[in-house]
Amino acid sequence: MSAGPKKLWGGRFTGAVDPLMDAFNASIHFDKRMYAADLIGSMAYSKALAKNGIISEQERDELVAGLENVMKEWEAGAFELKPGDEDIHTANERRLGELIGPLAGKLHTGRSRNDQVATDMRIWLREEASKILAHLKELIAVITARAEKEIDVLIPGYTHLQRAQPIRWSHFLMSYAWLWQADAERLSQLIERINVLPLGSGALAGHAFNIDRDFLAQELGFRGIIHNSLYAVSDRDFVAEFLFWASLTMTHISRIAEDLIIYSSGEFGFVKLADAYSTGSSLMPQKKNPDSLELLRGKCGRVFGNMSGFMMTYKGIPSTYNKDLQEDKEPMFDAVDTLSGSLQITAGVLSTMNIFPEKMRASLSADMLATDLAEYLVRKGVPFRETHHISGAAVKMAEDRNVSMHELSIDDFKSLHPSFGDDVASVWSFETSIENRNAPGGTARCSVLDQINKMQVWLGEGKTL
Repeated sequence: MSAGPKKLWGGRFTGAVDPLMDAFNASIHFDKRMYAADLIGSMAYSKALAKNGIISEQERDELVAGLENVMKEWEAGAFELKPGDEDIHTANERRLGELIGPLAGKLHTGRSRNDQVATDMRIWLREEASKILAHLKELIAVITARAEKEIDVLIPGYTHLQRAQPIRWSHFLMSYAWLWQADAERLSQLIERINVLPLGSGALAGHAFNIDRDFLAQELGFRGIIHNSLYAVSDRDFVAEFLFWASLTMTHISRIAEDLIIYSSGEFGFVKLADAYSTGSSLMPQKKNPDSLELLRGKCGRVFGNMSGFMMTYKGIPSTYNKDLQEDKEPMFDAVDTLSGSLQITAGVLSTMNIFPEKMRASLSADMLATDLAEYLVRKGVPFRETHHISGAAVKMAEDRNVSMHELSIDDFKSLHPSFGDDVASVWSFETSIENRNAPGGTARCSVLDQINKMQVWLGEGKTL
């Protein structure tokens, strides 16, 4: 009889397992980070077994005390992994047996690793997602505070990377605050969907001892149970959805990283990153590279790769549990780690970078007010489609003469349309152009301040906007 550790599934097997297969099958090197979720779930399960009379109250107390001691070992860094600990569930149960003896064998009554791992993952992910949500809200607070402080800074607004219309720098910043606020709301909703209980579903067909699943849900902080055991053990939609959420949020981080990389270039010179988030060149002493932003942009691809890789695994799995699902954890863990770090780095970049308002303003040019020229005529009663054409003719006239539009004379404008008057000079004000965009959501000072106020209310009270 072998003196080695017993596998949870090994009763019908007599032959030795290929050592390579043992290593191929093992997940302990990555799923050990769920040790706390696994132990918390087992403590609740011990209480449910006692509540149902499957074990005595004394046995329950011994099991819970033993599990608490295992938790202390993990927390102290004293837990010793041994050969045969193929996953976190095996490792914890093996150590529990060493501490309290044969009673540990009763803990698995009616429970399968199938419903156990699904429960562990949901406990672990809801906690990590809540931490990520806090980091995301801190990032939104950082960019909103910056928008409020720099409300009077003007900058070109771009489409197609071409200068389009003047806007407030704060309006640009708030565009990302709103993207991330939508991400935060999606994550809050996702946490609710994660927070349902699979435990008590057995391997696939349900629990043989009528375990009180509602008690388990309450004990473990779930809002309810999953009502179909087949679905409960095989569902990883919550992982797929988290990976999609992470990919989308990283896309938003990547986009602002790209904007700031462009704005920090010598050709723009709008912003300068703090030394803490930059590096130099090994060859060129003058270089200051925006490595933090480039890494953020690059890690977007990493997270998307996690999602696409997992989806290719998930798509072909028949019901119910299949070992393919072991591939759900590493992309989930990596996405959590990447998001957590990326959100904090982005907040650091945004809170420490310098801006150069004079360079931003110097990039504004009269041709960016061509739409305002058309709107001037609209206010004179000329249809917009006609004014658009007239304004385009003024742009061409200025280009042909190699002058700025505001250098054209009143007579030049009158030659294009008789509605032009001396007051056309009022068009050539960037501030006026910006302040004319005063409808909710616009770039006027009052509109941007309204955005900032709404975001601050949301951050302070958690209200849906």
